[in-house]
Amino acid sequence: MANAKIIQGKQAAVEEISVKLRESSCTVVADYRGLNVKQVTELRKTLREAGIEFQVLKNSILRRATAGAQLSEMDSVLTGPTAIAFSKEDAVAPAKILNDFAKKNEALKLKGGVVEGQFMDAVQIKAIADLPSREGLLSMLLSVLQAPVRNFALAVKAVAEKQEA
Repeated sequence: MANAKIIQGKQAAVEEISVKLRESSCTVVADYRGLNVKQVTELRKTLREAGIEFQVLKNSILRRATAGAQLSEMDSVLTGPTAIAFSKEDAVAPAKILNDFAKKNEALKLKGGVVEGQFMDAVQIKAIADLPSREGLLSMLLSVLQAPVRNFALAVKAVAEKQEA
């Protein structure tokens, strides 16, 4: 009887992780081997403040969950100790936070992840982490759009000043 309860618990865990994988806009897998308790606590706190869920999971459960979420490409990075970060809202935040933390703590290694349903290896995850934030990109776009109007206004002002003189 106990075995049936254990199996049901594991099936529920697999289904829960599958749902998180499907609903997540960004999922990042990392190897946390070598981090001490203080560092892991600091990382969890930073991720929690950004609204990101961080879990340490068994690879066997993760493999079953990726199969259920049609993300079997992710199985290639599920080796060794595995921690996974899920974010429903921000597609860049988990990659940014984990990459920044990995720069300060060499023990944390990014393995790969899924962004908007697309599997990405560690190099691609790091490239996404180096992108500016959404607000930064919008700011850049706004300045590009304002430049022609600003230049036109300066030209009109220069012509008006020249005619006054």
